[in-house]
Amino acid sequence: MRYPGVRILLTLLAMCLVLAGCAAGGGAGSNVGTPLAALDRDQLLSEMAACHLLRVAQTSEKAVTDATVLTAARRFDVALEAVVARANQLVQHYQSNGAALGRRAVQACNRLATLTQVAPRLVRFEESGQSRGVWLRVNAEITTGFADRVIRELRARRAVGLIINSPGGSVFEARKLGRYLRTNGLSSAVDQICVSACIDTLAGGSERYATRNARLGIHQSHVPGRYSSHEGGQLYVAESFRYLREMGIDPDVAIAAASIPNDQILLIPLRDALTTHLLTGVVERL
Repeated sequence: MRYPGVRILLTLLAMCLVLAGCAAGGGAGSNVGTPLAALDRDQLLSEMAACHLLRVAQTSEKAVTDATVLTAARRFDVALEAVVARANQLVQHYQSNGAALGRRAVQACNRLATLTQVAPRLVRFEESGQSRGVWLRVNAEITTGFADRVIRELRARRAVGLIINSPGGSVFEARKLGRYLRTNGLSSAVDQICVSACIDTLAGGSERYATRNARLGIHQSHVPGRYSSHEGGQLYVAESFRYLREMGIDPDVAIAAASIPNDQILLIPLRDALTTHLLTGVVERL
């Protein structure tokens, strides 16, 4: 894989800077607004290349791509070498507008997800060409600075997912980490216990797993001082509702949590976690 030239590297850096909050809307030459089913093979190749570039930019690595790209390549018999070649062309085309390429890349992954019915997810490769499946395990309370510490470790270990077991803690930190997982295509999983704010981190995974003996639980969060009024408390519940909806989880989970006193825990049966999309799968072990 090649992405030659200093200006191209600067473009990839510009992409990284916008990934946390790319707005909807396409850059120059995008196919935004065109149904994927209506795209010809050449246009589909560009969508695959744009999504591929998203993962390259996020990781600053070449031996990565997205699960939606691999699925589309198999389904439509597209060579990965062709995807990489088109990716180089896109970088050249957008070399003075990395932000537009970043927006297009995010949209491309989402559109490929609709086409393939596969969640956008980071895929890494070893030098041998085999997929790399390293996960980071964290068993800890979610305290101040937790998200940044875990993110640094995820990047250092080149992980594709996070196994988190936690009694909860800071909702702010949990959602910050959850949004990082989703934006960067990382999966999440639980094999012991994940309750309270931990649920928000779990919800962020591109794919979300639990073992059969894992326990998932919700209750009211401690409301920060700025929400100390009755109206503020209602706003806090609304923010929880919006966060889960943003993550594609049934937001009624937030309503259920608000009905459970903070000194109690409502355990969520795994079948209900699957129904509400809090989990995408139940596995025997991690």
